[in-house]
Amino acid sequence: MTTTDSLTPNPVLRVAPAAPAEAAAHFRASLVFHADVSDVAAALAADGDPGFVVLDSRSTAAWDQGHIPGAVHLPTVLIPDQAAQLLDRSVPVVTYCWGPGCNGATRAALALAELGYQVKEMLGGFEYWVREGFEFETWEGRERRTADPLTAPAGTEDCGC
Repeated sequence: MTTTDSLTPNPVLRVAPAAPAEAAAHFRASLVFHADVSDVAAALAADGDPGFVVLDSRSTAAWDQGHIPGAVHLPTVLIPDQAAQLLDRSVPVVTYCWGPGCNGATRAALALAELGYQVKEMLGGFEYWVREGFEFETWEGRERRTADPLTAPAGTEDCGC
């Protein structure tokens, strides 16, 4: 190893980590804006009102292909005109779209926030809902697939996160 190698940080530490207080503020803020698939599923599966509504912001064709049971279907483009008829402003909304490669849920969350709704985005979207083995609905009825062991723990629904 040369002297230069020992002085050059690896790619992870090339930019130093934030101070603990800054990191705590950042990660706390992230949780204000996001929910994950497992937490949404657990809240929906519990007895009683989860305290939020789930909103699918995709097209009708995508909705028909599969959606979360009980979700409200409201494509992002229709939010300004139809949100008030479908959503209660006093109930937080959790938006989702296809998956991590799609920012439709982010755009829907922005549109709702601009209209005065409390909103979170569900990380992973419909893709991870299905990959984690949760039940979904299609135009043909309800389905459930085996959980992908790369996205959900085998033999349990609690990942321990």
